[in-house]
Amino acid sequence: MAVLRNSAGPGGIGALSAIQAVAPSFGVELTPVGDRDVDGIKRGVAAFARGPNDGVIVTGQLPQDRRNTIIVLAERHRMPAVYPFRGFVVEGGLLSFGPDQAEPYRLAAGYVDRILKGAKPADLPVQTPTRFETVLNLKTAKALGIEVPATMRARADEVIE
Repeated sequence: MAVLRNSAGPGGIGALSAIQAVAPSFGVELTPVGDRDVDGIKRGVAAFARGPNDGVIVTGQLPQDRRNTIIVLAERHRMPAVYPFRGFVVEGGLLSFGPDQAEPYRLAAGYVDRILKGAKPADLPVQTPTRFETVLNLKTAKALGIEVPATMRARADEVIE
């Protein structure tokens, strides 16, 4: 699997480490691909696509130009890709699994309430996402020749047809 990550941010570095820790238990060999610029992504994905491969894992938030490039490259090289956010799938990616992006806004309301009632912001706990969502694009799956099991379609939070 190729792993595309935001190499400049701690989230991309941490995600790669987490994936590297579990990959051997699944018998998966990883090829990290940097994202410093669009041309680097194109070269990295093209080099990965020339060999035997299984797909792409995209981690972290990426600038819009890189996001679009990755979606197009995955389709061009007929590689299934898993993305961290719903927006990738809406734009044509295959599958996303990541935090519900509306949840932080809902949680923020609780913080505002507590601050207005006198709590010191520094005393408030850091909250991590608790709700994750899976979004699946069946049109992309069909274009890649992937048969999506009915159980996976049923378990997805959103299915784009």
